[in-house]
Amino acid sequence: MKDQLIQLSKLLKGELYFDDTMRILFSTDASVYRKWPLAVAFPKTKDDLKQLIRFAEENNTSLIPRAAGTSLAGQCVGDGIVVDVSKHFGQIVEFNEQEKWVIVQPGVVRDDLNLFLKPYGLFFAPNTSTSNRCMIGGMVGNNSCGTTSIKYGTTRDHVLALNTLLSDGSEALFESVNSEGFQQKIKENTLEGRLYQQINTILNTEKYQNCIKSEFPKAAVSRRNDGYAIDALLEDHEQLSSAKGIFNFCKLLTGSEGTLAFTTEIKLNLSDLPPSHTALVCSHFSSLESCLKGVVTAMQFQPEKLEMMDDIIIDCTKGNDLYTSYRFFIEGNPKGILVTEFSGNSDEEVAEKCQQLIEAFQINNEGEYCGYAHPIVQGADMKKVWGLRKAGLGLLANIPGDPKAVAVIEDTAVAYTDLPAYIADFNTILKENKLSAVHYGHAGAGELHLRPILDLKKQSDRELFRTIGTETAKLVKKYQGSNSGEHGDGIVRGEFVPLIVGEENYQLFRSIKKAWDPKGIFNPNKIVDTPPMDKDLRYEADQETRTFDTVFDFSDTEGILRMAEKCNGTGECRKTHLSGGTMCPSYMATRNEKDTTRARANILREFLTRSNKENPFAHPEVKEVMDLCLSCKGCTSECPSNVDMATLKAEFQYQYFKENGIPLRNRIFANINKLNEIGSFVRPLANFGLGNPLASSVLKKVLGVAPQRSLPLIQKKSLKKWFKKNRNRLENGLKTKKGEVYFFADEFTNLLDSPIGIRGIELLYRLGYSVKMPEHPESGRAHFSKGLLKEAKHLAWLNFEIFKHIVNEKIPLVGIEPSCILTFRDEYPRLVDEKDREQAKKLGQYAMMIETFLLQEANKGNITPKDFTSETKHIKLHGHCHQKALASVSDTAQLLSIPENYHVEVIPSGCCGMAGSFGYEAEHYEVSMRIGELVLFPAVRKAKQDTLIVAPGTSCRHQIYDGTKRKALHPVEVL
Repeated sequence: MKDQLIQLSKLLKGELYFDDTMRILFSTDASVYRKWPLAVAFPKTKDDLKQLIRFAEENNTSLIPRAAGTSLAGQCVGDGIVVDVSKHFGQIVEFNEQEKWVIVQPGVVRDDLNLFLKPYGLFFAPNTSTSNRCMIGGMVGNNSCGTTSIKYGTTRDHVLALNTLLSDGSEALFESVNSEGFQQKIKENTLEGRLYQQINTILNTEKYQNCIKSEFPKAAVSRRNDGYAIDALLEDHEQLSSAKGIFNFCKLLTGSEGTLAFTTEIKLNLSDLPPSHTALVCSHFSSLESCLKGVVTAMQFQPEKLEMMDDIIIDCTKGNDLYTSYRFFIEGNPKGILVTEFSGNSDEEVAEKCQQLIEAFQINNEGEYCGYAHPIVQGADMKKVWGLRKAGLGLLANIPGDPKAVAVIEDTAVAYTDLPAYIADFNTILKENKLSAVHYGHAGAGELHLRPILDLKKQSDRELFRTIGTETAKLVKKYQGSNSGEHGDGIVRGEFVPLIVGEENYQLFRSIKKAWDPKGIFNPNKIVDTPPMDKDLRYEADQETRTFDTVFDFSDTEGILRMAEKCNGTGECRKTHLSGGTMCPSYMATRNEKDTTRARANILREFLTRSNKENPFAHPEVKEVMDLCLSCKGCTSECPSNVDMATLKAEFQYQYFKENGIPLRNRIFANINKLNEIGSFVRPLANFGLGNPLASSVLKKVLGVAPQRSLPLIQKKSLKKWFKKNRNRLENGLKTKKGEVYFFADEFTNLLDSPIGIRGIELLYRLGYSVKMPEHPESGRAHFSKGLLKEAKHLAWLNFEIFKHIVNEKIPLVGIEPSCILTFRDEYPRLVDEKDREQAKKLGQYAMMIETFLLQEANKGNITPKDFTSETKHIKLHGHCHQKALASVSDTAQLLSIPENYHVEVIPSGCCGMAGSFGYEAEHYEVSMRIGELVLFPAVRKAKQDTLIVAPGTSCRHQIYDGTKRKALHPVEVL
């Protein structure tokens, strides 16, 4: 087959990969399944797709359509060719504001589409929890619903037309047709015509009509996506004879999981943006039963959203620094919370709706069933409530060990009036099997995402996986509900389709699949003819989780492999720059799955689990996927499972170098501080080599540095030497002493940015703070980034020993460069001896950026606007990646806003693209600059010349200069 794939690749304008690396990366999605594909294609044109269809037909293989790969049921895994539309099929093709529709390609991200539509007062209403990276093609494939479905319906309700390629390679446009148009279609002697003929025969047959009506989920179940939606087509067909009757095959294709045709363009109906006045009623209940009974009451008031979370989700956020502020509305220890959202044309209208609901709870129910608290949340705090609702499940992935909340029966839906009884029966099943589960989700639509805690590495739990799937499907049938509410059948539920819709309807599904796709080209063995749901699981039965001797301490996750396994595939790292955030900058620039945090976790898991090498880190495939990781730390805060890829990469490099040796450039960059110290003794000569075009070009070539880069020069005096010389003068000039700090003279500030360090120390003294600077080594930041962990560990220990007894709440340790000072908070606790770990964490709490310290003092009233000039200044601020992940950009923004006439705007940028030495390296230069061009560079170029560009990070300032020729300042220079 390799020769045929080589020939195919020559015919495509896009890319085709069949190497092991890409096959590994596309062997999983967000489900529990794993299956190696034959190849991975990134088609560029419709002709590419036709070539792929032709190839699949001639070579007896299949095509598995894939967008963001966030499917939870295994829709995107298979042994054919994975066809990824996310890279090249992401255009908004046409938009009609007056008629309120838009035509998009399947790779358009849902939230990105709505950003485009917002200025027109319109939006695409279905809203998933993955909306910042899920794509319209995937939403159509699964018939996605989300939090807004109780008002706006499902994706199926908004699909107007689909441009498709059929299994014979022909093009077909499916849209609404009236009776006359339907009859014309039937007469066509084409595959499309035969499809209309078949469905007409089915829907005209009384036996099938009765079977569909009696066996499909009852009409009160608003989310119903089991098998193919012939029930929706039957409703259309019965209305065809009326004057306004129409038939639209899009209802069948939506929710068909790419098994019937390949979609190239999607026409969507758009809705008016909801009213801007909104509020939440967060009703607390002392039992799960009472919470679910509250759903019936709340739905009487036609809310915009009605979501539920149980105590397991809520408790997961306890003690989590990031989510502590999100818990502000929680009173006591609720077993369940209902979050009801209302909107209106005024705050008064919304307040009245909220009050009516609260009164209804108190009137219609008795005792515990009325709920014991109903706080109303408005404004910016609403985001925190929804953030808490989304956060819990990701935090569950952080539970140490192998048992996890597994997506197996998380998509069941019943009539919301049946929800209390259904969940009671479901929990009986769990109790009988000695299991517990998470309950959360779309209560207003009768759908809770139920996730039992299972360890799929154990044979016993794999058996429970099947038992729970089977028993729950039977329970769903009892309530005439849907086993697939919005996540699809795929592999995990396909086996149970006959049980849910009946054997006769299932045979109709098989005949439909055969008519549309006679050779099984499109995503076979999904929905129909599905393999057993416990086959092709990501983990082997009773497999052992390997342990490794690492430099970093991974005991909090029970080892480095389990750190990688925390990634559950939900793909937060695939969001675009339009959605904001930092993770994952290389993916934002390249739009390649290979450059995501998910891919890096997958490749590590694969080789650390299955490699036969003594050193499984030493695989070039892992090195290839790790290559574009900028170690930005965005994943530590933005990944729902907090997969710390920067630490994983550093450890990987160290382990890889054990067998393959440390490259010269890594040694040089890691030891750049020592080289700068040597260069400072011959500064004019060193700077000539760094700054002279001819001399520096030779140096860059030797080191593999991009020729376009400017190199930082060594300053005339180091910060440490300046401070020793000037400390007495500064102390004598201190009129009123408000406090004191230890100052960390990091390796970049000491020799390269010493003028900034000087400004920082002078600022502290002018504001009334005495500075101490004990002799200390560098932070080790460069060693971390280049994989020299033994040296980094030694530097961490030295700094820990120096500062552990002298730094405290009253006398903190402050620094200028975020990436260096924050090593105390991030890396150091993972590197010190186990007996010192808690003390290292405590030290990290008191090690902070200088802006954080000054803002804390300002909040105490020790620093006021009177301390600064009244001159007017406009500031655009770019935050450092490590600051965003481990501290706060808002600290810097608030501090810069203290002078009464300073106006600060935070640039909504992610990573600048430089990331220490990354952007200097020749092979990374292009990606580095593409990252900068996403948000940062355009924002800087648009700024007026008298606007100050501010960036705390030294790499960021160099990147801004190289990309825009604007000089960026450190905050202390501005203040």
